[in-house]
Amino acid sequence: MSDLFLYLASQSPRRAQLLGQLGVRHERLLAAPDEDAEALEVVLPGESPAAYVQRVTGLKLDAAVARHRRLKLPAAPILCADTTVAFGRTILGKPEDARDAERMLAQLAGRTHRVLTAVAVQQGRRRYAALSVSRVRFAPMTRTQIARYAASGEPLGKAGAYGIQGAAAAFVEHIAGSYSGIMGLPLFETATLLRQAGWKL
Repeated sequence: MSDLFLYLASQSPRRAQLLGQLGVRHERLLAAPDEDAEALEVVLPGESPAAYVQRVTGLKLDAAVARHRRLKLPAAPILCADTTVAFGRTILGKPEDARDAERMLAQLAGRTHRVLTAVAVQQGRRRYAALSVSRVRFAPMTRTQIARYAASGEPLGKAGAYGIQGAAAAFVEHIAGSYSGIMGLPLFETATLLRQAGWKL
């Protein structure tokens, strides 16, 4: 199995780290500058968080498969994932700036929200997909705590304006679900998909 690897269609360092925990070798398969990756993340009217995150993951994987074909790369499975934070049916994406991060964090403080991560693997013509749903409760936060965290820059680029593996962990009161899924790649579900694709983990 030492010569096996997969393509990771994500620039997230956390997903790379989590794949490493499974002992899975990978190479990045990143979008080219002319690919509009952000356009894939537009929420459709009335779309539920679960439908949204699974649809976006599928679109990103479609784009990665086309990219792989266009670049004429060696054959290997392609893995893609997407994470979203939901407060009820409201999808909290990546904050535009520190002020937007403060708005999101104020909404989450003292309440429970969901973190949904969809993961999909393309192996030849077959596609395997799974969804991880976790619940996270934030402790109450003061305006000063929210402003300080937002100003740190850590919330930028993260769904829901926080990263559980960073300083925000100090405000996480309770978790029900997958810690790795909240980070961005649910390891149980990922390992299950890879086994279905023929890996021995």
